[in-house]
Amino acid sequence: MNKPLRRIALFCGLLVLSLLIRDNWLQYVKADSLKTNALNRRVSIERYAQPRGNIIVDGKSVTGSKDTSSSDFKYKRTYTDGPMWAPVTGFASQAFGANQLESLEDGILTGNDDRLFFRNTLDMITGKQKSGGNVVTTLNEAAQKAAWSGLEKQGGKGAVVALDPSTGKILALASYPSYDPSSFAGNSTSTDSKAWQKLQKKYDPDDPMLNRALRETYPPGSTFKVVTASAALENNLYSSADTATDSPLPYIMKGTTTELKNEGNIPCKNATLREALRVSCNSVFGKIGADLGNAKMLAEAKKFGFDAEQFTPVRSSASVFSDNMNSSQTALSSIGQYNTAATPLQMAMVASAVANDGKLMKPYMVDKLQSSNLDTIAQTEPQELSQPLSSKNAQILQSMMETVVEKGTGTKAQISGATVGGKTGTAQHGVDNSENPYAWFLSYAKLADGSSPVAVAVVIEDSSANRDDISGGGLAAPIAKSVMEAVIDSKK
Repeated sequence: MNKPLRRIALFCGLLVLSLLIRDNWLQYVKADSLKTNALNRRVSIERYAQPRGNIIVDGKSVTGSKDTSSSDFKYKRTYTDGPMWAPVTGFASQAFGANQLESLEDGILTGNDDRLFFRNTLDMITGKQKSGGNVVTTLNEAAQKAAWSGLEKQGGKGAVVALDPSTGKILALASYPSYDPSSFAGNSTSTDSKAWQKLQKKYDPDDPMLNRALRETYPPGSTFKVVTASAALENNLYSSADTATDSPLPYIMKGTTTELKNEGNIPCKNATLREALRVSCNSVFGKIGADLGNAKMLAEAKKFGFDAEQFTPVRSSASVFSDNMNSSQTALSSIGQYNTAATPLQMAMVASAVANDGKLMKPYMVDKLQSSNLDTIAQTEPQELSQPLSSKNAQILQSMMETVVEKGTGTKAQISGATVGGKTGTAQHGVDNSENPYAWFLSYAKLADGSSPVAVAVVIEDSSANRDDISGGGLAAPIAKSVMEAVIDSKK
């Protein structure tokens, strides 16, 4: 063979070798990433080739699947009471993907999770169609309906979270306004795309797709005084609910000439912790925060979950209590203003920890995962997150919160046959408090046997209400009451 032919043969050999290397690279090394690539339409076709498994509440499906014939996607997702359950389920859309439980548990719902391998193998052998598994939630249907109805009746924007203090189970998770995931579950440009577009904040300033229960942080206002009271007890600044505090009136914040004012002419001078919480004294709790200092207040807030994201498994935004604040900033933050911001989930965690004798359980909304034949393949076990306060101090704080509901600002949360503890809050909103404030209420209910089956946080944003009519006790407490009653009734 002459020299030119040898060169051509060598060159062709290199091309064949390159092709073999490339082929093996694609088939073996890159196979998984290509298989799951969002741009690979076969992934979506396969995802919707059979009905998805369902998301279950109280033994009933709140999702379903519908046979379609208008595209190469055989099935699309359907939802029962979609707007009410959307903050829990999220959406699964042929055109726009998925989020929340629909996304996080997609492998189970589509049947592609490795934990379903044995089930899928049996189905293949027997010729049975591949089926997705189920996600069984911790939600309480009656509590969710009470939360949703309360928010809908109120008509503004807002959210409700209810927890089981002893386990951390999420019993209700409502956000208003909301959206129907069914409206864009398909991939039609004439219907689904238009429905999706209308829901975007650019076109709807109420932002109905925002999960306010988990993703929105608000100044918690006076509900944060529960955390401040806990810090006072835990740091031995005060050891009793009924000992007079060192609280002058007026209280001038350290390093300033500014008085930290109270709402109206209320008895705050040297008030006891119980009385200060009952009438919601800014001066008392602001001074407590300043006396303890930023570091101790921050440490206590973190024990309750502040400054950390929560995963339920849906991610919740981190609530905020700042570091490196001066005395006056710490005072303002200790009454739930300045930089302090909290999700409704976070404030439900605060109430839950107090109700559970100081022990904070990790919040979660997935009880178990099931295969298509209802075998349990994963079970969530309750997990202690932290101990923000001792059992003794938690019981002191319970007695204080119960006084708030018995004869303070939270009387509208009273429930016959149960002991209710609570705290109202009306948080400033806008530059120089120019906009309508946020109305808050956090609470728990305790039964005759001493158990506490539910803790609740409610926040209401109502820009159309008369400013003088906005209060945590007036707007938010009745909703919390209805949610607590629903949980109590479901236990009977």
